[in-house]
Amino acid sequence: MLAREQCYEQLLLGKAVKSEGWLETIRVEALESAKALNFPSDRHDDWRFTDLSPLFQHGFQPVGSFARLKLADIEKFLIPGSIRLVFVDGSFDAGLSDLAQAGAGVTVKSLVDCLGDPQVEAHFARLAPFKEDAFAALNTRFFEDGAFVNVTGEAVAPIHILHVATRRDTPSAIYPRCLVVMEPNSRATVVEDYVGQNGGDQHDGINFSDAVTEVVLKDHAQLQHVRVQNEGKNAFHIGHCSVESGQGSVYAATSLAFGARVSRYSLHVTQQGEGAEIRLNGLALIAGRQIADTHTRIDHAAPGGKSVQLHKCIADGAAHAVFSGKVIVHRGAAGTDSVQSSRNLLLSGKARIDTQPQLEIFNDDVSCKHGATVGQIDADALFFLKSRGLTEERARNLLTHAFAAEIIARIPVPSLVESLSRTILERMTGESKA
Repeated sequence: MLAREQCYEQLLLGKAVKSEGWLETIRVEALESAKALNFPSDRHDDWRFTDLSPLFQHGFQPVGSFARLKLADIEKFLIPGSIRLVFVDGSFDAGLSDLAQAGAGVTVKSLVDCLGDPQVEAHFARLAPFKEDAFAALNTRFFEDGAFVNVTGEAVAPIHILHVATRRDTPSAIYPRCLVVMEPNSRATVVEDYVGQNGGDQHDGINFSDAVTEVVLKDHAQLQHVRVQNEGKNAFHIGHCSVESGQGSVYAATSLAFGARVSRYSLHVTQQGEGAEIRLNGLALIAGRQIADTHTRIDHAAPGGKSVQLHKCIADGAAHAVFSGKVIVHRGAAGTDSVQSSRNLLLSGKARIDTQPQLEIFNDDVSCKHGATVGQIDADALFFLKSRGLTEERARNLLTHAFAAEIIARIPVPSLVESLSRTILERMTGESKA
């Protein structure tokens, strides 16, 4: 078994990616930060519920050569009619991508092809905490390519950024990257999709995905941001997203965690402009020995902000789900209205859910509330369905699906809602038969 330090040092030996100018300066700074940091341990307060020890059992190698996939290999993951960028093991695949639906005012390209764009230079690595966070530092140093989305008008079709991790003979480290810049009064729906080549089953490879996304919403921009993590059951996934919202902007996010042996998603939204609205929805559906951790932080730093958050966890088998949501209302953020709710469902006596909704308020003129519940399937509802002729297994699956469907239904892409609904049913049916 590799120790925590050994696993980290091996990642530091990753393949150096050649860059020029301003990006090379950032990569050098990221490497210096990475060398000064290390993987967090359970002594770090934000990580005390998350056991990363399964990650340290593997010596992850950089991807030396990239797999060649055909469109048929990823067809089951596609969103019809979308603007599509596809990355295989962190490398952009132009042959699998389809940008035909991108109209005027919508730029969707490979990040390394846009390094001369002023918006990329102005915003890249400005929000991601690569000087304090080891995972962000590793990504900033070693990412091969990424997605760049810049919207000046309205993106009529959803923008689908598909990251496919392939099965490999040796454990591999992958560094997905994404930068989204929404210009004033623009609108778009962006779907970040992380999948294993075999659809997230046990046959997918042992990969470590270290993903970083940065989102900038300028004044009165609106973004629907969907993030789906359905990588293989042997995979490890650490994701970070930093968002800056301007005056009158609307950021509506839905994050879903289904796959990976161990996954962690950190979302930090900063309300910089007056009257910005933030809506966060999340769902973790896990079983077996899976660990899924979601950490969110909303900083209300300007007056008149509104945030509404609903996060749900469903844990079966011996799985462990974690939710930590912090809302901070700063002194200048008068008139803030914030509601946070954590609702959780335990399907097994061995499953565990830790939930921590938190408020820090430094202003009197606010309306803030939060709450959390952890429970099992309602016995009366189960009895009612069984009395109508359903088997206990069918009744439990139906109630569990209904619990999850509230989050899925908020995604503004009907075909994706349908696909995710099937995924939930398949997951529940498969686990109940395991």
